[in-house]
Amino acid sequence: MPPREVPRRFFRLPALALLGAALLACAPAPTAVREGEVGVSAAGGVQAAFSDDGVAWVVGGRACVARVPGFRAECPRLAPASGMAHVSGVAWQGGDAWAALPGPGLVVTLDRAPRTVSAGAVRLLSSARIYREDGSTLTYGGERGRGVAGEPQAAVTGGDGREYVVLGRELRRVDDGAVLDRAAQPFLYATPTGAASAALPTASDGLSLYRLTGSALERFSAGQVVARVPHGPGQVGLVRGEVVTVDASGRVRRFSLALEALD
Repeated sequence: MPPREVPRRFFRLPALALLGAALLACAPAPTAVREGEVGVSAAGGVQAAFSDDGVAWVVGGRACVARVPGFRAECPRLAPASGMAHVSGVAWQGGDAWAALPGPGLVVTLDRAPRTVSAGAVRLLSSARIYREDGSTLTYGGERGRGVAGEPQAAVTGGDGREYVVLGRELRRVDDGAVLDRAAQPFLYATPTGAASAALPTASDGLSLYRLTGSALERFSAGQVVARVPHGPGQVGLVRGEVVTVDASGRVRRFSLALEALD
């Protein structure tokens, strides 16, 4: 079933100035570039966030949400006073699906009760923090949180409840600044004890890894692939004990932990 468009209303806020210059990153080594290109291809241009409430995703600046149990996709038209808004990221927090709008500097809910946080130069979202381009953070209540010095490329709330980011090529824990990996990969995912990075879209249940290669969905356990099913590019996560994927067309698919199709 194609995603359904739902209009949303916004409060009229004064326009915020946009940054005039692009932020530059250090060029990675050739091998890292090739790995990154493989990962981007495997994701198919999709960013996504998963929780026990469902999946939210963004493709081409357009955000959608599909909630359990039916996983019916809704794609609200996010149109603040300044015009149509480009979405840079999505996250789940407290049962709400949120979207980051860098243009007007807002973070807004995608469905249910309308809520808005004025965030400024928002860059990324995790389930507990709003990350701005300078690495500073806000909570979803609008309070300041602990951040990092610099623009993070990825952020996630780990299974231990702590914040983790990829900054440059380093995987860092935010609350104490600890560097956990100096050769971090582009895809960050939560583990039961924290977070880890991978070259491909990946999810973990603590026993196995579930990853999309661009042509297949794989279950990786005990150092080897133990199950594989055909699957195109997209993102993968866990929702209430199921493996859930979403692709660039907005198709949501459900699998058992053994990768048996459930839909």
